[in-house]
Amino acid sequence: MRKLAATAAGMALALGTLGLTTAPSASAVTPCPSGAVCIRETNGSILNRNIFYSYGAHNLSNVTGNRVLVNNQTGGAGFRVCYDYNGGRCSDVMRGVGESAPYNMTPINSIVLVP
Repeated sequence: MRKLAATAAGMALALGTLGLTTAPSASAVTPCPSGAVCIRETNGSILNRNIFYSYGAHNLSNVTGNRVLVNNQTGGAGFRVCYDYNGGRCSDVMRGVGESAPYNMTPINSIVLVP
């Protein structure tokens, strides 16, 4: 059993040294705070700049590729994703609570939170 544990530890060290990573485990995923809409990074984390609490438009910076959007607002509040900055040319309101399927954020430049 010790040999198996040592082999597993050696493999993990080797993969880390080569810069190879695996998908984040469920415990590595950062939760979205209550009352917020969040954009999850590809590694499962959520950057402070991608946590939105207040209603209105929020411009995005360097958010590209497929990302999971998390609606953790309360009271039925929703959000819209928009092609233009300051909330222009937006999608329909999404009110579902929880995580979305991965969404291509490359053409998206803002998010609008709505009551």
